[in-house]
Amino acid sequence: METLDLNNKELITSRIGLGTWAIGGWMWGGTDEAESIRTIQSAPDHGVTLIDTAPVYGFGRSEEIVGKAVKQGGMRDQVALATKCALEWDSKERVARNATRQRILKEADDSLKRLQTDVIDLLQVHWPDPNVDVRETAEAMARLKDDGKIRAIGVSNFTPAQMDAFSEVATIDVAQNPYNLFERQIDDDVFPWIREHDTRLLAYGALCRGLLSGRMHANREFPGDDLRNNDPKFQQPRFDQYLAAVNELQQFAQEHYGKNVLDLAIRWVLDQYPHGVALWGARKPDQLDAVDDVWGWQLDDAAREQIKQIVDKHVVDPVGPEFMAPPARK
Repeated sequence: METLDLNNKELITSRIGLGTWAIGGWMWGGTDEAESIRTIQSAPDHGVTLIDTAPVYGFGRSEEIVGKAVKQGGMRDQVALATKCALEWDSKERVARNATRQRILKEADDSLKRLQTDVIDLLQVHWPDPNVDVRETAEAMARLKDDGKIRAIGVSNFTPAQMDAFSEVATIDVAQNPYNLFERQIDDDVFPWIREHDTRLLAYGALCRGLLSGRMHANREFPGDDLRNNDPKFQQPRFDQYLAAVNELQQFAQEHYGKNVLDLAIRWVLDQYPHGVALWGARKPDQLDAVDDVWGWQLDDAAREQIKQIVDKHVVDPVGPEFMAPPARK
């Protein structure tokens, strides 16, 4: 297991974190609490010691399940709990950004209760709020850290300019952004910033909503409110482009490493940046079995260039993760 420190001090975690958006059920076709608890409790068995959640994942449901699993399993000293703030929702499950001081302080207290803990290891601003001065947001986060309610501060989906402004008030320990073989937009802006500031990266969507799992096929259907029904990558003709890339990446992984495309996708994220964590979404225990195949090997520069060429050859009409961005408040 590879580890890193999230805030240059004492917060050591695994370089793979368990992502729990799907565990909350919202936009993933519901949830099975008992199975979700077993999944969370099995994570340390694979060396996964970071659990990433958010209030908006199931409107508190994901945090509640994480808190229950950690409490019942006696796991609090084995895992780092990361959650988020600065989104709000109404009774119709309409989500909007709210990074005001009042909202952030309230959300932190609510998250502490749902997670059944007295301190959050990493609290992240989920999305920047164009209606709020980023310095106000940073001040609220700094207060939470000074009060001992959080150990580390993170921002998610921020631009370098927004991180510059935030850093005038509070140190950013972690930046969380979408990053995977098919979504590499941060290479040109966020990556230079985090390297310059020695900031840790939490790469969410490392398997691109399951597209890089190797289990997708052209006739795959997604039930209920599954967000992939609105993801342009899963719509034709783009879907076939991405599936063709996955097929060749599978062949490449097998021929060169005796691995699967899923292993290759996670290894690629880790080898892009030595201070990065790949978030691995799972809601069934067996979905974590493949974690064991990620360790003990690496991709060199030549391999990563070949991988890039494979993706670029097949995906001629690429699209990013912009569809997931929540709106600002009216």
